[in-house]
Amino acid sequence: MKTVKIIASKSDAHRAYIASAIAFYQRELDQSATSDEVFSCVKCGDTSRDIDATKNCLLALLNEEGNAGADLYCGESGTTLRFLLPIVGALGVRGVFYPEGRLSRRPIAAFRDELICHGMSVSEEGSIPIIAEGNLSPGIFILPGNISSQFISGLLFALPVLDGDSQIIIEGRLESAPYVDMTLSTLKSFGIEIESGKAVSNEYDRIDLYFSIKGNQKYIAPEEYIVEGDWSNAAFWLSMGALGSDAVRVEGVNLDSRQGDKQIIDVMKRFGIKAETGEDFVIAYPSRKSLKGITIDAKDTPDMVPALALIASLAKGKTKITNAGRLRLKESDRLHTITECLRKMGAKIEELDDGLIITGVEELHSANVESFSDHRIAMMVAAASTSITEKENKIGLIGFDAVNKSYPEFFSIFHELKLDENLELI
Repeated sequence: MKTVKIIASKSDAHRAYIASAIAFYQRELDQSATSDEVFSCVKCGDTSRDIDATKNCLLALLNEEGNAGADLYCGESGTTLRFLLPIVGALGVRGVFYPEGRLSRRPIAAFRDELICHGMSVSEEGSIPIIAEGNLSPGIFILPGNISSQFISGLLFALPVLDGDSQIIIEGRLESAPYVDMTLSTLKSFGIEIESGKAVSNEYDRIDLYFSIKGNQKYIAPEEYIVEGDWSNAAFWLSMGALGSDAVRVEGVNLDSRQGDKQIIDVMKRFGIKAETGEDFVIAYPSRKSLKGITIDAKDTPDMVPALALIASLAKGKTKITNAGRLRLKESDRLHTITECLRKMGAKIEELDDGLIITGVEELHSANVESFSDHRIAMMVAAASTSITEKENKIGLIGFDAVNKSYPEFFSIFHELKLDENLELI
């Protein structure tokens, strides 16, 4: 059995560091704030490019002097950009955001419009840099349910510090709702109270979600905030246990987590994978012979799709993945890049507008495959190599360093566990 101590959750870390920085800001605005002071309550043993981007941007905001504004280098972290856009308005700081890669092309128009309606000035979509300035004013914010949950989370962090009450109204069903639940949980840990509920819209005959946020609230840092393990990355290790010859035990996960990707356990069992859970671990056992195709609704768990598509490629029958259109707006167009990579390795896969149809095959085969500079695609390809039974049948991965975005130690651990017999890093 292979045992992995899972990396800390990137999603949880972003939220904890932001809440800690706002608590520090409200307590004592210091022009020479250091990381040790600002983030002292957050216990996170791991980092990545995305987490570092958020921490560095927060320090730049706290240490901003004069009217020139803070230079905020987001890298490719959508969370950093989308969370901090309203926060700079709440703190009254001019933010000069520098996105990299595909991040500058990811949509912000609907969110930008709401921020402008509430007192801010924000550069046009696609601008580099994106300049956000002006004081965010309290009020009613209306956003569609299919917008990125990161925009909603950003408002939930920003609105409690304003000098008046606010409300966020989500029109229609909120997608990726577990990520908003994570935000609410973090806010509660830092003493912020937010009410939520549902309201029937007579005009459209639908049920809308709303959040009511009192102004003038104070963030109070807990003595200790422990960042939990990352279920999104655990999914790749568990897929290796299911598809390979050795069981994989993933330790350091929270079975009561609000992370949506905790659903990997239930989805694996639906595939026919034998899994075992304990207080803080999950074990996936080799299950190739029992795999069967299923239908997966990915609207709340889009980050799991690469690992699930890989499992589906070796499951008997057809698997249909639906409501995954937002994957086209990630570090790569993931519906397309998943299709390209798995096809090169012999999978039978059809790309839909918002999903995938995958017909299982007996075996994947050797190929040189691009990561498309996407961390989750790189990990999917690595996991695929562990399913191959013939030692001379190697997968070549081009652009393996994409994992640094979220999991810098991934390939070191992969090698230490001796899972890399059929993978060549190019």
